[in-house]
Amino acid sequence: MPAAPVPPPGGPSGRLPAAFHVAGAASFVDLVAGTDPSLLPGRRPLPAGALPPELDPPHATTIVALTYPGGVVMAGDRRATAGSTIAHREIEKVFPADAHSCVGIAGTAGIAVEMVRLFQVELEHFEKIEGAVLSLDGKANRLSAMVRGNLGLAMQGLAVVPLFAGYDAALGRGRIFSYDVTGGRYEERGHHSVGSGSVFAKGALKKLHRPTRGVDDAVATAVEALHDAADDDSATGGVDLVRGVVPVVAVVDEAGYRRVPDERVLAVAREVLAARTARHEEDTQP
Repeated sequence: MPAAPVPPPGGPSGRLPAAFHVAGAASFVDLVAGTDPSLLPGRRPLPAGALPPELDPPHATTIVALTYPGGVVMAGDRRATAGSTIAHREIEKVFPADAHSCVGIAGTAGIAVEMVRLFQVELEHFEKIEGAVLSLDGKANRLSAMVRGNLGLAMQGLAVVPLFAGYDAALGRGRIFSYDVTGGRYEERGHHSVGSGSVFAKGALKKLHRPTRGVDDAVATAVEALHDAADDDSATGGVDLVRGVVPVVAVVDEAGYRRVPDERVLAVAREVLAARTARHEEDTQP
């Protein structure tokens, strides 16, 4: 039997929908909303009420970010949990948003990763249409609107709380932005953390963060803050020396986004653990 003919893109006429020909559509999210709103993460219809416990989706935590002279560091642990079960040990929670910014996710993992991908396309679409890169404040505002668009799912237990950071070329420094589930945007001074382990990570950052020191010190502080969070929060994963699983650490400065190699993060983690082991042995000696 011959295969059924595949309909051409855009319908029987083969032409793209009219929305694709509207001039000045710099927002990819607005373009999708005008063409097929059901494709947006926050527009999918779900049954009324909260999700039943047996459908508890994986959740991601914990993200930390801190500034240093000339840039910003963001790091995230690798554990995803579903209730009291470890759903994944190597999930990625820190992503490049574009060449000079990054975003970390906490909350419902599937929705959060989808939102990050849409945010990446949103920024790339704006740059192609406008021929210029969106300002860091503009990027933060776009992400705020996307978080607000997910409010319906958040009310049903599928909340996404990102952490956004980047290099502001106009100011010549790194900046950090946090959000609430309603899309409220807040610029943080120096350092911040989101996720279930954030209360412990913030305590570590408050003590260890030295904003005048360089990028290597910032990376070590981020790893140590995540170690403190994993020590007290079961949903946050620590450094897995057996499997070689380490936090994802990203640096954004004037040169752009770059991920710190896992080998370097592992070496930093070993130094942190060695120092803590030495202090513990010293404190327990008679």
